[in-house]
Amino acid sequence: MKIVVAGGTGFIGRALCTWLSQKGHGVTVLTRDRQAAQQLLRTSVTTVEWNGRYPGAWEKSLEGADAVINLAGAPIADARWTDSRKRLITDSRVHATRCLVDAISRRSAKPGVLISGSGIGYYGPSDDRTLTEAAPQGKGFLADLCVAWEEEARRAAEFGTRVVLLRSGMVLERDGGALPKMLLPFRLYVGGPIMPGTHWVSWIHRRDHLGLIEWALTTPTVSGPINAVAPEPEKMQAFCAILGRVLRRPSWIPVPETVLSLALGELGTVMTTGQRVSPQKALADGYVFQYPALELALQAILKRA
Repeated sequence: MKIVVAGGTGFIGRALCTWLSQKGHGVTVLTRDRQAAQQLLRTSVTTVEWNGRYPGAWEKSLEGADAVINLAGAPIADARWTDSRKRLITDSRVHATRCLVDAISRRSAKPGVLISGSGIGYYGPSDDRTLTEAAPQGKGFLADLCVAWEEEARRAAEFGTRVVLLRSGMVLERDGGALPKMLLPFRLYVGGPIMPGTHWVSWIHRRDHLGLIEWALTTPTVSGPINAVAPEPEKMQAFCAILGRVLRRPSWIPVPETVLSLALGELGTVMTTGQRVSPQKALADGYVFQYPALELALQAILKRA
């Protein structure tokens, strides 16, 4: 397949581009810094410069494309959520998706599928209810962001392109995402759960995240939202206890909510609230998770660390 990827240099994107290239697909990465992208990816991919906002010569890369994968967006949890940071997080996703879909609309031959990123933040902070793809949108900044992001992607269906919305949970690997930030205190024997500890963590091994993308690419019946999470979420206290067990370290020093609130402001609520999310559509439509349980996933990741 000829596949165009926006956001191909991030934690998920760079692994995805390598994965797809190794499987024999032709991969073109849309990037704001072509030279840096070439040095980072170091695989047989083509890099094309774009700014994620305006039409341009980059649109030629969509000619003959079988699929477009949109993972563009500034990191959610890398900085305190000031008003300007919220605008950057939102604009980098909504404008980039709008730009891609507008470009698709102008192609004489449309890509067969658009897989566009989203997040389980769509559901907002929740209780113990199991949330499937049919659950309603929640409240809060992340919920509003995901709704606007998904609405832009859904427009591609008007032109006959199949649209898949990948609502991702916490993606686990050792070279990015939340896990490396959690490992240091455990290795220093001061690890523990973020309080209250009873909130749910819906996670997924990056290998399965890539697997779900490939499955969505090659399964024509898959469309709409897909919860990109493992089948067995854990409460925060249990998550950290399992992490400690795999690392052979104690999990005994809790992180108070007030500390995160003072340090991170509104962003801290992402770490002290959660959702119990189920990958119902993936399971029902035949995707088989390589890492369905957290301990198995962490053992696979940390034995290589």
